[in-house]
Amino acid sequence: MKKILVTGGAGFIGSHLCERLLQEGNEVICLDNYFTGSKKNIVHLLDKPYFELVRHDITSPYFAEVDEIFNLACPASPVHYQYNPIKTIKTSVMGAINMLGLAKRVKARILQASTSEVYGDPDIHPQPEHYWGNVNPIGPRACYDEGKRCAETLFMDYYVQNNVKIKIVRIFNTYGPNMNPNDGRVVSNFIVQALKGENITIFGNGLQTRSFQYVDDLLEGMLRMMDTDENFTGPINIGNQKEFTMLELAKTILDITGSSSKLIHKPLPTDDPKQRQPDIDLAREFLCGWEPKIQLQEGLEKTIIYFESLLRITKLAKIVLRN
Repeated sequence: MKKILVTGGAGFIGSHLCERLLQEGNEVICLDNYFTGSKKNIVHLLDKPYFELVRHDITSPYFAEVDEIFNLACPASPVHYQYNPIKTIKTSVMGAINMLGLAKRVKARILQASTSEVYGDPDIHPQPEHYWGNVNPIGPRACYDEGKRCAETLFMDYYVQNNVKIKIVRIFNTYGPNMNPNDGRVVSNFIVQALKGENITIFGNGLQTRSFQYVDDLLEGMLRMMDTDENFTGPINIGNQKEFTMLELAKTILDITGSSSKLIHKPLPTDDPKQRQPDIDLAREFLCGWEPKIQLQEGLEKTIIYFESLLRITKLAKIVLRN
């Protein structure tokens, strides 16, 4: 049994990771300050004897004896990371320093959940790991983009200077149950708007593309990465190579939900990438042939069921409060 620390463990991806690690027979410490995470995502795990929940902000040091650390803590949607940009970059940079310091002290392996946003608005397509990116360092997205880039730098420096056992994964657009309905991400936005019968908001002409992976595929890639040889640090792309326009995504969601929602267009946000698609050749080579298994239609169906349940519970709660 390994003792594993998951920062951001009550968030969308972190909650799924905690559950998966418990299922595989590990002891899990879930660390979260609930800025974007939610206790409801992990409440079903609280009665598990090898699960521990700690309210903590990783901009402050944390001490525990652990074998592995998954560093996921950071707001990841524009709505949330732009709400308090200074806090966002402090979480990425100071959080990385604190977690790397812990890993150094206890000789733990540590995985950094980096992001495809390190590539910015790319001029290479698809994006390989050796591409340095096209990022605006003073734009509204910089607090997240540059924070994650600096965290990668810190991880590599701790590896080179202090022999800390690091792993870096660059996560591309991921969706699934436990997403926050108000996080401003395109999948959750479209699904919630479709289920409510509201207009679906398309930014720009809708021809910008993203590559969407279901959360289970991401977890498999992260776990395989953690188990790779110590000399392989990454960074490595974890994402789905199949590319969709925003219009194609909206149409698929409308078809699945049977919604009569209309599409409306709004201006494209500043520095919003026009294309985003991972080159996953390294993942195939180093992660035992890893590649996404769950296709968009199947993953969206599972995610829509989650949001239907969530909206139904919210509606019932409002009725009870009114009465």
